Amino acid sequence: MGKFQQITSFCEGAGCLVIQDEPMKNHTSFKIGGPAELFIRTESITASEILCMANTLQIPVTIIGKGSNLLVSDEGIEGVVLCLDEEKEEPVQEENNIIACPAGTSLMKLCAYACSLGLSGLEFAWGIPGSVGGAVYMNAGAYGGEIKDVLVSAEYLGPDGTLHEMKAEELGLSYRKSWFMDHPGCLITKAFFHLTPGNPAEIRKKMDSHMQARKEKQPLEYPSAGSTFKRPQGAYASRLIDQCGLKGCRIGGAMISEKHAGFLINYENAVCRDVCLLIQKVQEEVQKQTGILLECEVQRLGKMPDMK
Repeated sequence: MGKFQQITSFCEGAGCLVIQDEPMKNHTSFKIGGPAELFIRTESITASEILCMANTLQIPVTIIGKGSNLLVSDEGIEGVVLCLDEEKEEPVQEENNIIACPAGTSLMKLCAYACSLGLSGLEFAWGIPGSVGGAVYMNAGAYGGEIKDVLVSAEYLGPDGTLHEMKAEELGLSYRKSWFMDHPGCLITKAFFHLTPGNPAEIRKKMDSHMQARKEKQPLEYPSAGSTFKRPQGAYASRLIDQCGLKGCRIGGAMISEKHAGFLINYENAVCRDVCLLIQKVQEEVQKQTGILLECEVQRLGKMPDMK
């Protein structure tokens, strides 16, 4: 039995979803990406055994959340793509206003749960389409708040399937950065958040205000990976792109949103190469006109196209 047959047999026996040559465009908010050699969706309790088996069989593993900040190669991803099953994951309230939340849970579900308990601190995250694990991985933030403001600790599985826990202060959390970014073989399984008691009506009002702002200012009607570029020091990427006359700029099916210049959207059946070329064009033009090199915020997976 080949190594892929071994891991497939184990995962199917454990009740995991296992799909060969699964198009990754089905699992990213960009709706872009070639096939995963083997796509596996599992519960965190089984993930440790899958990682251990893949490590033993020397099968590369790529870990994703909800795919909301990813650009996947048109050629796809070799090895296993592993994600946690959010449908079976629920946050739980613990003592002292702590919420323990499985990493596969959607960030929206966590925010709604905190609001129902009258716990404040996650309002900024309402509307962010990622998973809790993904939010910890990149220290997600918006409207003046960041995950690091409320995170206590995170549990994760190492590449060999062993369980570890790190406190928030050990994770090197900064603007769209964490320790996990330098350790891609680790799978975040649970996060603990310390929140503050508040008025549920006021919490909901703030959440609704943030959501309304997103709908008014962001091109939510098109596939995208959210903000394409990190905020440069002392400036805003969207303003720089707009000032450089790049709103509406298009390469293939990829376009700089006319609604919000900070968003590169899949306007019409874009492929990875379209997006990469447009990112490069924006970076070159903004640097030429302003002297500022924009840093891409979107995570790229798989073999990227030759840009020459």
